[in-house]
Amino acid sequence: MSSQLPPCPKCQSPYAYEDRNVLICPECGHEWDPNVLEEASEFVVKDSNGNLLAEGDKVTLIKDLKVKGTSTTLKVGTKATIKRLVDGDHDLDCKVDGAGNMMLKSEFVKKA
Repeated sequence: MSSQLPPCPKCQSPYAYEDRNVLICPECGHEWDPNVLEEASEFVVKDSNGNLLAEGDKVTLIKDLKVKGTSTTLKVGTKATIKRLVDGDHDLDCKVDGAGNMMLKSEFVKKA
């Protein structure tokens, strides 16, 4: 087989495979059409003050947040570290001090 499939544009995994007219990455689950040029469309995530957030940034909660499914409340000033940015309702995957890993909305944090 002489054709080499391109690596995943999201995670650069070399293990992409073809399924009908799209390529699929088994590591991150990203699907893309190799015939369509993808723009470098990094989605932008901003904190409550309008500062750009990136992976590895330290953030602080600006509001008390109840943790769904528990009786725990995260207090104002609780610090967290952003592990990754996610495209969705809760756009931050964080490690929260004293509470572990959880998803947060960027509108309730400010860059520390």
